[in-house]
Amino acid sequence: MNDWIEVNVAVTHEAVEAVSDILTEAGSKGVAIEDPQLINELRSSGTWELCDIPEQQNTEVVTVSGYYADDDKLQRRLAQIEAALQEVEKRIGKYRFSNTRFRRVSEQDWANEWKQYFHVTHVGKSLVIKPSWEEYEPEAGEHVIEIDPGMAFGTGTHHTTNMMMERLERVLPKDAVVFDVGTGSGILAIAAALCGAKEVKAVDIDGVAVRVARENVADNHLSDKIEVREGDLLHGTEGTADVIIANIIADIIILLLKDVPGKLKDGGLFLASGIIEERMADVAAEAERQGMQVDAVDRRGGWVVMQMRKR
Repeated sequence: MNDWIEVNVAVTHEAVEAVSDILTEAGSKGVAIEDPQLINELRSSGTWELCDIPEQQNTEVVTVSGYYADDDKLQRRLAQIEAALQEVEKRIGKYRFSNTRFRRVSEQDWANEWKQYFHVTHVGKSLVIKPSWEEYEPEAGEHVIEIDPGMAFGTGTHHTTNMMMERLERVLPKDAVVFDVGTGSGILAIAAALCGAKEVKAVDIDGVAVRVARENVADNHLSDKIEVREGDLLHGTEGTADVIIANIIADIIILLLKDVPGKLKDGGLFLASGIIEERMADVAAEAERQGMQVDAVDRRGGWVVMQMRKR
């Protein structure tokens, strides 16, 4: 059982993207964002069972968390984070509400934390996300995704993942080949397979995420359709795809875009999520430079999913 150090930074809404980038650049394979405003929106939407979470009173403070192995690189990573946080403060002024906090967690702690909040969730017309510890009897035509995030990111309850699954359900061609970049828990790869993909290649740079995704794929009886491997963005894939999906952050999407056209079949789609609305123009500009056309955008809660087509 591995120990991890959780780094928590309490910030304004405006600083969330910058702090997320800092934590990612220091080596966290993803970030957790606890946004009280988003929680209240979800409580009132009726799409997520949040009966165990009270209405949030202070919606100004967002907690951004990164996770780092407790190894010989930890102190260097923490020093890098603090220096970068101070640089941001020089540029935009005070944005932190308290000192950076640290907490030791194990993989078992992580799983137990999720169990407090993660319940059966309906997405789109036919997809149902079910945590492994809950029971659910599907109705006719429903596709159930059983997921256990472990130490990987992705339960389907966040706007970015939720919207991506809805768009996959709408636009995924029958018998498509799909590349899932930064697969995390594997939830989007599983959704793609259930929506009709004949082959999914799921890639993550993090070995823990690869292990968790493989376990989730096996638990959903989809190992014959989904291959999960360790790799850096599209460098972990071979051949070309009908659809490439990536739920990461705007800066990584921009970095990824230079390789997307060469990995897509003619007329293929790139679905990008994890992008805040303020960064959409930056992503669209890079897509244009790389010969991609943005032909659809979904918006929810300040986040967007962008559908791009190879010209």
